[in-house]
Amino acid sequence: MEAEPPLYPMAEAAGPQGDEDRLGVPDGPEAPLDELVGAYPNYNEEEEERRYYRRKRLGVLKNVLAASAGGMLTYGVYLGLLQMQLILHYDETYREVKYGNMGLPDIDSKMLMGINVTPIAALLYTPVLIRFFGTKWMMFLAVGIYALFVSTNYWERYYTLVPSAVALGMAIVPLWASMGNYITRMAQKYHEYSHYKEQDAQGMKQRPPRGSHAPYLLVFQAIFYSFFHLSFACAQLPMIYFLNRYLYDLNHTLYNVQSCGTNSHGILSGFNKTVLRTLPRSGNLIVVESVLMAVAFLAMLLVLGLCGAAYRPTEEIDLRSVGWGNIFQLPFKHVRDYRLRHLVPFFIYSGFEVLFACTGITLGYGVCSVGLERLAYLLVAYSLGASAASLLGLLGLWLPRPVPLVAGAGVHLLLTFILFFWAPVPRVLQHSWILYVAAALWGVGSALNKTGLSTLLGILYEDKERQDFIFTIYHWWQAVAIFTVYLGSSLHMKAKLAVLLVTLVAAAVSYLRMEQKLRRGVAPRQPRIPRPQHKVRGYRYLEEDNSDESDAEGEHGDGAEEEAPPAGPRPGPEPVGLGRRPCPYEQALGGDGPEEQ
Repeated sequence: MEAEPPLYPMAEAAGPQGDEDRLGVPDGPEAPLDELVGAYPNYNEEEEERRYYRRKRLGVLKNVLAASAGGMLTYGVYLGLLQMQLILHYDETYREVKYGNMGLPDIDSKMLMGINVTPIAALLYTPVLIRFFGTKWMMFLAVGIYALFVSTNYWERYYTLVPSAVALGMAIVPLWASMGNYITRMAQKYHEYSHYKEQDAQGMKQRPPRGSHAPYLLVFQAIFYSFFHLSFACAQLPMIYFLNRYLYDLNHTLYNVQSCGTNSHGILSGFNKTVLRTLPRSGNLIVVESVLMAVAFLAMLLVLGLCGAAYRPTEEIDLRSVGWGNIFQLPFKHVRDYRLRHLVPFFIYSGFEVLFACTGITLGYGVCSVGLERLAYLLVAYSLGASAASLLGLLGLWLPRPVPLVAGAGVHLLLTFILFFWAPVPRVLQHSWILYVAAALWGVGSALNKTGLSTLLGILYEDKERQDFIFTIYHWWQAVAIFTVYLGSSLHMKAKLAVLLVTLVAAAVSYLRMEQKLRRGVAPRQPRIPRPQHKVRGYRYLEEDNSDESDAEGEHGDGAEEEAPPAGPRPGPEPVGLGRRPCPYEQALGGDGPEEQ
């Protein structure tokens, strides 16, 4: 019987024994296998791995800078357009000449109501939207809604302004919750890429120590809020370079104003109804709005093109697979956690103080005494003070954790006491430097408050499956506080300061009480996150190497799987379980499966 020819013919020697090819490697069957199929001789695996993770870290920094710049441009455009729009619509001459009897004040009041009231319902849909679209795409969608609001100002009518304001109100909490979640995830990724050797030594399933990402989180939150607070300065550019040239001076606008500061009532009581010396041309307004629209579109491109994903695709699938009913309920179930309950007063105060800076200090104390033409410069002082002080959050790298938050509360407490007894005289400019100092110091307290709270939440809740719920709760309470300020805008200034003072003291005491409980080792009661329920058989990975296991499951072990059976063929027919349909061969045998022996 003849031998079968080989499937692949063997290479014979191309020349006499000892012949070598051009590279000095022996030819023929004696050629060493490593020389033919081995790695590149100068390949350094450790160096290539180091370069790979350096590129990963640079990518994370790019994500943080792009998200920060996108948020700054988005809010700069939104605040600048809203401020310019409200000033123009306030002027009686502008309304009568441009729009006749259309009722712009009524439209503006409904627009502000849509922006301030709609976020009250955000707790019901924000986690569902973030899990459905993903963190990055939720950011992009929310920035697009802000751009939509800008575009509707080309044609100012009830059916354009009010629906876009309602849509904007719906996007406020999802945007901020996804931003906070995104920055926290970037800090965790940066820690992972910086300590890849330790993770290789410990194994991928070994979670890093709790709080190990905190230094990176402090740095990233400081970068984000230093960018964001610059949005208040960017929002004043249309005012400084365009609208200020059309405004009356303070002797006209403040002619009937009798009291300012702590003696004032409502918002700018007695302010003149005409603030524009000449009306801006429609063509000039269209140019300004087109520039703002271009900047909003640039913010969308930044988020779309430069922000990477916050989670791996398998992690995104797992976050959705816990069930939409559970996703809806989990924000409410987190109320059981005493840490969140103790931080709620700080969440509320965070909403109070940012709106008091924009309406109380700048309007009730600033514009009321030094005129509308200096409004932009007061907000620039607040913005620059807050942006510079955001970097003070880096002191948390060396100081105890409560110091930044308590320091910000102390600055605001001191300023609130001073403002409670100060009533600047209208149309007197000698005290204007005090207003700029007060605005800048309030910005310092705001920056320490915002940076400290976001960093604290990222440290306390570092499990990836909880972060969107926590930041949703935080910004929802902020929205509730802003809505409360909107309802109480007509109160006396002393009443506003009293509410602010009481909330600040309660927030500081409650926070220090929470830190005391943590030092005593009181365990928080957190709701259990259900395991992902995948509806597709043959899922992406083996359970022994589940890279997407939740942190809570990896730590507590309450979701441990049974040991997988050994690989390889098993004797006898495969039993038909509840999760497997009988194959055609088993159906041909009769019944629902193989016959019992």
